[in-house]
Amino acid sequence: MPICLGYIPVSFAFGITAIGLGFTTLQATIIAITNMASAGQLAGVQLIHEHAAAISIIVTTFVINMRYMLMSFTLTQKIVPNMQWWKRCMMAFCICDEVFVFATMEKDDVTFPFYMGLMTMPIVGWTGGTFLGAMASTLFSPTIQSCMSMGLYFMFIAIIVPEARKSRKVAAVIVLASVLTCIFTYVPYINTLSKGGWGVIIAAIASAAIGASMKSANRRQKAIIKARTIENEVVEHQNLE
Repeated sequence: MPICLGYIPVSFAFGITAIGLGFTTLQATIIAITNMASAGQLAGVQLIHEHAAAISIIVTTFVINMRYMLMSFTLTQKIVPNMQWWKRCMMAFCICDEVFVFATMEKDDVTFPFYMGLMTMPIVGWTGGTFLGAMASTLFSPTIQSCMSMGLYFMFIAIIVPEARKSRKVAAVIVLASVLTCIFTYVPYINTLSKGGWGVIIAAIASAAIGASMKSANRRQKAIIKARTIENEVVEHQNLE
């Protein structure tokens, strides 16, 4: 229930945003109940609104939702052994951040009935909030609708800021991705790449690749320092003998 209640404000804002982009209440509700991916949904409806190419929509949502794949890998180590494949598929339908955290915090192995109960109310909250937001969009002025739709962008900020505070490398990657996105959006001639959402994809992949290379270089540096430390200890030991 806490997850359900927490989803309603954000999904409410998504419902308003979807209506503002030209989707119907039914379409917005179907998108919500069949996706359960807040950031991916927002990117998807925006790209559809911009008439982006299908491959652009697929790649963008895949990159944004890639973290769910990593969560799935982790969850396979937590579920009961020898679970049937169809049960695994049903569980995979709702591997969102909050549900994943609750599942991994469970002391015992996660069973199918437990996970079904865990994911039911978040689905209700996310879908119901989207429906209510879409229905209520006609009650608000365009200014208020624009303000409420900002809640989804605040959600993005809430996701990346805690990680940026923990790691300077993550913060550097976020800044780099933001700078590249601005370049692909506002610099003449280069901004032609932003048509169809390709600018965001290129910025995300490039910044992620640079971040990965930074981490790899840091590991090599630590390995070299450790090897030199061991070598110095060996030399000192030999001198003492």
